[in-house]
Amino acid sequence: MTGARTREKSGQTEAWRFEVHGTVQGVGFRPFVYRLASACGVRGDVRNSGGVVVITAVGEGPVLDDFAARLVVEAPAAASVTGVTATRLGDSPVPAGFAVLRSAAEGAATRDIPPDLATCEPCLRELFDPGDRRYRYPFVNCTACGPRATIIAALPYDRARTTMRGFAMCPACEADYRDPADRRFHAEPIACPECGPRLAWYPGGQRDEEALTAAAAAIREGGVVAVKGIGGYQLICDGTDPRAVERLRAAKGRAAKPLAVMVPDKAAACALADVTTADLDALTSPARPIVLAPRGRRPQGSLAPQVCDGLPDVGVFLPYSPLHHLLLRDLARPLVVTSGNHAGGPMMIEDDAVRRRLGPDVDGVLSHDRPILARYDDSVVRVVAGRPSTVRRARGLAPAPLPLPAAAPEPVLALGGQLKHTFTVANGRRAIIGPHTGDLADAETLAAFEHSLERCLRVEDVEPAYVAHDLHPEYLSSKHAARWPADRRIPVQHHHAHVAATAAEHGVTGPFLGVAYDGLGLGDDGTLWGGEILLATYTGYRRLGRFSHAPLCGGATAVRRPARMALGYLFGAEPLDQRGPDTKLAADLLARLPEREVAVARRMIDRGVNSPLSSSAGRLFDALAALLGICDDNRYEGEAAMQLEAAARQQDTVDPLFWRLVRRGGLWVYDGAATLRDALTARADGEPPARIAAAFHQTLAAVTAELCNRVAADVGVGTVCLSGGVFQNRTLATAVLGALDEAGFEAFLGERVPVNDGGISYGQAAIASARLAGAMERG
Repeated sequence: MTGARTREKSGQTEAWRFEVHGTVQGVGFRPFVYRLASACGVRGDVRNSGGVVVITAVGEGPVLDDFAARLVVEAPAAASVTGVTATRLGDSPVPAGFAVLRSAAEGAATRDIPPDLATCEPCLRELFDPGDRRYRYPFVNCTACGPRATIIAALPYDRARTTMRGFAMCPACEADYRDPADRRFHAEPIACPECGPRLAWYPGGQRDEEALTAAAAAIREGGVVAVKGIGGYQLICDGTDPRAVERLRAAKGRAAKPLAVMVPDKAAACALADVTTADLDALTSPARPIVLAPRGRRPQGSLAPQVCDGLPDVGVFLPYSPLHHLLLRDLARPLVVTSGNHAGGPMMIEDDAVRRRLGPDVDGVLSHDRPILARYDDSVVRVVAGRPSTVRRARGLAPAPLPLPAAAPEPVLALGGQLKHTFTVANGRRAIIGPHTGDLADAETLAAFEHSLERCLRVEDVEPAYVAHDLHPEYLSSKHAARWPADRRIPVQHHHAHVAATAAEHGVTGPFLGVAYDGLGLGDDGTLWGGEILLATYTGYRRLGRFSHAPLCGGATAVRRPARMALGYLFGAEPLDQRGPDTKLAADLLARLPEREVAVARRMIDRGVNSPLSSSAGRLFDALAALLGICDDNRYEGEAAMQLEAAARQQDTVDPLFWRLVRRGGLWVYDGAATLRDALTARADGEPPARIAAAFHQTLAAVTAELCNRVAADVGVGTVCLSGGVFQNRTLATAVLGALDEAGFEAFLGERVPVNDGGISYGQAAIASARLAGAMERG
């Protein structure tokens, strides 16, 4: 506590002003303060002011000491108190009791927007209690649960500054709202069937319970329904009906890629997946994310095979809104629940747009009249080595603030990359990562990003002074940054941002080794990187190791077509004093491909035409997947690598393939081509592809540990930060963490921040803030 209280004589009445900072609005903090003050015998008042909670507290010294301490240790579960300041007040009238005052907008304090909160148990009991006036009301909530980030228009957090401002409270709700003993005391989204939002069914026009009945009937009969959720529309169908799942895929335009399944409770989740204690902890957290877990060994034949698209994991999650609970109770089956959009586009939030664009492809739209101000897809988490690792940071997790290793002297906007796009706003010691936007690939997604950014800056009341961006000039995020004056732009190398994000999240302070394995990122030498070992701080880095080069024959075509990447290694692998893969050993691949494609690809590689060199770990996965006949074409990003991991998980312990490190240009270089040659030799000797895939994962773990060993011997650094989309691979990440631990390194993997490109903006923010802070110190 800053401005700490000095103790007056025992028994003497004192008056103090406390300012509580952090995520303290929208989480039931004022009602908590009221109840605490009443319990302690403290008089005064509490109000929201700007981004903080301000308390006037009058009482005896020891009582105020106890009150101040309990403000932090007994705060509501959804709150995050980052600091309390205390200021002595002069003589003033002594209040008779304690009051909750009207909020004030003044003050320049930082403003933390609370994430949306899953429906709490007391509200669930009311939802299914026939004797309760909120029985089966799809918008039941209280101070401990309900929408927050998706309905807040401005802070301080009051009903008038949310999308609930259009719903006047009925006398019963008004009484609950004013009653200090009620858990809805100052619950801003409070509502009931008499005064709150209402459901509507399109095209029939039914309302409320009849609308819900119509939607459930459509799903039960094999239909696909667009449902207005907390942060946007969702497409929902029966997860046990193969034809319904196929229809949903057609409506969404997603022919492949696994779909998430919502189930009513933990027991149902355990029936579908082999979940660990860590998985259950994530599933039942207030964020209620999708959790990626291995499918059960005896999948009760209930899920349609199209849901998981042949992969061994299932994305399972629990209902987080009353509407989801009602649908699951009425339908009594797993439901596919996925974002309401056409593949590649942003999640839809506008009612008219959904009816116009999704309406023709679905059997109905279940809507309601509470507007959605912010687009929030569902968060996704995977447990790696017993720790949760965020794959997509969205509803329930964003926009909770994260710390920065160096305070930004002036606000910074970090624009991220191109895929799995997020932005980050750095303000002082805190960073706000915006919600997942999707792949920033077209005007529609760019507009969704700009809308989300404008809202975040308005609610946070921040005007950035600098912009951080990726080096790649063709990213739409980089083009957005180009609108800024040159002296206000801070370019950040892609992989430096990746590893800095992991380091910043875990509070790493000194230099560290950064291991960045991903698909592609523009290096500072103009080539495409993706298998990198860096010696890094937050202000700079030095490249110490890499994977060997191979050409991306056809550029983006090689990303979409792993078979083309395999040709790159066959015909153009970096010469490192040892032969690469033998084309005779790759006869199966060459026989599958059109002769013309092979011939054209070889000429392009030989002549260096549209065949940029890349050191990408992700593209090495692609090449092996094609060489083993596992995947020739990616129907979605990362499919080949996911299929290769799926094959590897069919095997138990295996030995690594052949690998070697060589010294080139002052760097340690892993010869990926030599490993591919050994993989093809093993295949020719009769080894099954699954066993070779497992050996490949072990190979990369051994390679990573040895690369770190060799560079650590030169630079004397024992901390390793792992990042990049390749580390979404649970099998690889677990093996690498184990190998590094055995080698004596302290290794970190992203947990709250995605290791994929969804974490790039946070890394950029950490780097830009540190550079600006350093420049200020030097200046």
